[in-house]
Amino acid sequence: METVPFADFARLDLRTARIKDVAPHPNGDRLYLITLEGAEERRIVAGIRPHFTPDELVGRTVIVVWNLEPAIIRGVTSQGMLLAVSDGDAVALLTTDRPVTPGLRVK
Repeated sequence: METVPFADFARLDLRTARIKDVAPHPNGDRLYLITLEGAEERRIVAGIRPHFTPDELVGRTVIVVWNLEPAIIRGVTSQGMLLAVSDGDAVALLTTDRPVTPGLRVK
């Protein structure tokens, strides 16, 4: 993979966000509609439904690409991207190691 200049990386707005609500996507069995509390309230579409129940997600603080261009995913606008990592079949969300305020910039 090629290296990225720091200036390109600095253009990403990574922020903390608290998961407020989770609902199944009406047009995708692997997708959730997730409402986030951050610098403002937003909704994203995330393909993590096979790995987490809504109860496991609500209330968690996660890391989100906040300034990602909105995308329409199966008819629903997603306003950001939840960061996660896959280790084989296991998926882990990028989170904070202690409670923090939603909307903080990751630096």
